[in-house]
Amino acid sequence: MKRNYEITLLILLSGILAHGLVFPSSSSAEIYKYVDKDGVVYLTNVPDSKYNLVLKETWVRFQLGTNFEKYDLLIRKAAERYKVDYALVKAIIKSESNFDSLAISRAGAKGLMQLMPATANALGVNNSFHPEENIQGGVRHLRYLLDLFKGDLRLVLAAYNAGENVVFRYNGIPPYQETQTYIQRVLQYLQNYRNESRNPDSLNSPAGLGG
Repeated sequence: MKRNYEITLLILLSGILAHGLVFPSSSSAEIYKYVDKDGVVYLTNVPDSKYNLVLKETWVRFQLGTNFEKYDLLIRKAAERYKVDYALVKAIIKSESNFDSLAISRAGAKGLMQLMPATANALGVNNSFHPEENIQGGVRHLRYLLDLFKGDLRLVLAAYNAGENVVFRYNGIPPYQETQTYIQRVLQYLQNYRNESRNPDSLNSPAGLGG
C-alpha cells in the first residue's frame, strides 16, 4: 500500500509539471524524495544530502496552463530600458515564478521576478504583484548586478538567487545546492529562449520549445 501511495504521488507530480503548472511558491522544478525509517515519503524542491532526485522538469512547449507569452511586451520594454538581454529576463522569470504574477515563495519573495520586500522597496516597487512594476524593478536590479559583477553571468545569477553579499562572502558561487541548480536551470532556459528567437517557426511545431 505504501508503495502504491508513493507511485501515485510521483504520477501526480509528473502530470503537474507536464502541464506547466509548477508550484507557484517554488523556485525549482526539480523534485527530490526522502523516505524515513518509518516509510514516510517526503518530497521537496530544496533538498539536503539525504534526498534523491526523482523528477526533473523537461523543456517542452506547454499547451495548457500559464500563458508564457503574456508578458513578452513588458519584458522587452524593461530589457530595452535597462539594456539587459530579453532572453535572460524571460529565463529568470521562468525559473523564479513560472510566469505566475501572484507567486509567493516561502521566504516571502513576490511576483514574476520574485522580489523580496526589502529589494522591492529599494527599487521603488509599490506592488510586487503588478506585472509591469515587478518586471521593471526586477530588471533594474538585474542591471545593477550585471554592473556589480562586470557581466559575469554565473555570479550575477548566484547573487540574484542568494544575494550579492553571499557571493562576496564566498568570493564566488556559494556552495548551496539550490543556488547551483538555479544557475544551471536559468542558463538552460536562456539558451532555449535564444534559440527560440533565432528560429521562431519552431513555435508552431509540436516539438517546439517552451516559453
